[in-house]
Amino acid sequence: MEYMKKLFIIKAGSTFASTLDRFGDFEEWIAAGLGRVEMPVHVVDVVKGEPLPSREECGGVVVTGSHAMVTDNREWSLGIERWIPGLLQAEVPYLGICYGHQLLGRAAGGEVGFHPLGREIGSVEVTLTAEARADALFTGLPPAFRSHVIHAQSVLHLPPGAVRLAWNEHEPNHAFRVGVCAWGVQFHPEFSDEVMSAYIESQRLGLEYAGRDVEAMLRGVCGTPEAGEVLVNFVRYLQGEP
Repeated sequence: MEYMKKLFIIKAGSTFASTLDRFGDFEEWIAAGLGRVEMPVHVVDVVKGEPLPSREECGGVVVTGSHAMVTDNREWSLGIERWIPGLLQAEVPYLGICYGHQLLGRAAGGEVGFHPLGREIGSVEVTLTAEARADALFTGLPPAFRSHVIHAQSVLHLPPGAVRLAWNEHEPNHAFRVGVCAWGVQFHPEFSDEVMSAYIESQRLGLEYAGRDVEAMLRGVCGTPEAGEVLVNFVRYLQGEP
C-alpha cells in the first residue's frame, strides 16, 4: 500500500494552562518555527491515545517536549520509544526536542535520568562541537548561540555511535545525532522570549526555594534566532534543499 508522506509532530504533552491560553501549545510553536513545509503536517496526540503512524507514512518526525519525565515510563512514552528504532532503521528524518531528544537517546541505547546539577532553565549559551560544522541541522549557525532551556532530566550517556553536536557547562549533551538523520536537541528552538519568561514565572516558587535568582533569570531572557534556525534547517533537509 502506498501512502502520501507526511511530517508528523508527535505531541507528548501540553504546556501549562495559563501559557496555553496566552501563547498556544507545543505543536503550534513548532509548526510556526518550521515555516513552509511542502508535505502535509499532521499532529498525533499520543497522550490522548492517538496511534503512531507507520514508518511508511512518515516523511519526517518531530517529537515535542513534555512535562512528564522519561523515567516515569508512561505507556504512551514507552510506545514512542519502541517506535523510534524502526524510524532509525528506515532513515526517516527525526527531530526530538527536549523530551523527544531524551526519548531518542534512550531508544538508541543511551541513558536518561535526572541531571546531577539539577534543573537548567532560562536563556543560556550553547556551543557547537567541531562535528556540528558539517551537520545539516546546524548549517549556518555560529559556533555559539543563545537558546531557551527548561529541563530536569538529560541524556546522561549518549547512545553507542552517536555524534555529539552541542554542549554547555551545565549540559554536555545539548544536541546529538544518531545515524544519518535522527537528531535530538535538549534546548527549545520553538520557544519565544515570552514563552520562556512564562515558564520561569511558572517555576518561581520552586526556583526561589532552591536559592535561584528569578529576577536575574527573567532579565536574562533574550532573543534566540539562531536556535530557531534548527527547525528551518530540519525542513530544508526534509525537502532536499541546499
